[in-house]
Amino acid sequence: MRRIAIVGAGQAGLQLALGLRAADYDVTVFSTRKAAEIRTGRVMSSQLMYGPALALERRAGLNLWDAATPPIGGLQLTLVDPPGVRSATISSTLDEPAQSVDQRLKTAHWLELLEERGGRVEYRPVAADELAATASAYDLTLVATGHGPLAEVFGRDERHSPYDSPQRALACLYLHGVMPDTRQPPGYARVCAVPGTGEYFLLPALTVSGPCDIMLWEGHPGGPFDCWSDGPDPGAALARSLELLRSYAPWEYELCAAAQPTDARAVLTGGLTPVVRHPVAEVAPGSYVLGMSDAVVLNDPVTGQGSNNAARCAARYLDAIVERGERPFDRAWMHETFAAWWEHARHGTAFTNMVLGPHPEHFQRVLAAASEHPGIAHRYVNGYADPADYQDWLMDADRAEACLAAVAGRPAKG
Repeated sequence: MRRIAIVGAGQAGLQLALGLRAADYDVTVFSTRKAAEIRTGRVMSSQLMYGPALALERRAGLNLWDAATPPIGGLQLTLVDPPGVRSATISSTLDEPAQSVDQRLKTAHWLELLEERGGRVEYRPVAADELAATASAYDLTLVATGHGPLAEVFGRDERHSPYDSPQRALACLYLHGVMPDTRQPPGYARVCAVPGTGEYFLLPALTVSGPCDIMLWEGHPGGPFDCWSDGPDPGAALARSLELLRSYAPWEYELCAAAQPTDARAVLTGGLTPVVRHPVAEVAPGSYVLGMSDAVVLNDPVTGQGSNNAARCAARYLDAIVERGERPFDRAWMHETFAAWWEHARHGTAFTNMVLGPHPEHFQRVLAAASEHPGIAHRYVNGYADPADYQDWLMDADRAEACLAAVAGRPAKG
């Protein structure tokens, strides 16, 4: 029985570990916290999983919250310019409903499930200088945590990493008592984008105390939405959020005015630097570890790709490990395995980086057209679920122009 170590117990690491146990591998996961600590701890993300990633969970029998989780049937994006005024709206259904399950629920339960199914969990941090010993003790060692010194063992890939600092100040808050927006179909996620200031998101979710809504702020550094550096508690974060909504999106303020935090640990603030790292690290002469998910491809949450990337990575790595049989997990295999996943992940990374930066002129034209043409709105909204589609029309100025010309019934510019 081949022995595999996974350092990190999030979506990617635990999904892979459970898949390996189902295939009868000897699996050890290293987690810094026990299930009870996670379940009662601070919220960890604003995770939003689209249909294709959810299908991977269902295929693995890990869709344990389908019945209780509010489905997200579509997306509404409102351009707010000037503050307090809706200047354009893009709205469309998703071909497959999305979901958001509190990572505290999912991670804690998956950890318990892994142990029930014969996997081992070592509850302790692993330092970067311990990776060599870990790699020598297992047939394969994977690093599945994208934060802290462990991720730094993988060198930065400058080709795909245009940013060297956080592009948004982030604040995530879980709420009960948000009123539904009766002007749109039930169960839509909502986004308000304020040019030069940032973005506000609200999405239905499931947390430890039942259905809720997640509020996410993405603030341009130094702007009005960048107001979380003092690490407010949930009550203070909500009060601050309501003041922002009163000024920038009063229609959203009306829906959230009576809301309350779901629990005492229902807020997360901070920021991250988007980065792509080289997937393989040499931790001792001739000894290598393979990075997965956030450890090597870390995106800002502005396009909701994180958990989806993690699920796809776990599924692809699982297939590659099983297909490898008894052959060694050598450096060449590690690079090939990452490349197969990167073939998809690169599209979400490129799209996210474009959304974060100054929007190219052709992207602005597409968004304007999407506010007027349902067909473009539908394709744009569903691209979040599979950003590979954007490559055929959105990411390239000439292809975007051809798409817009076809919708308008005019020849494309030559």
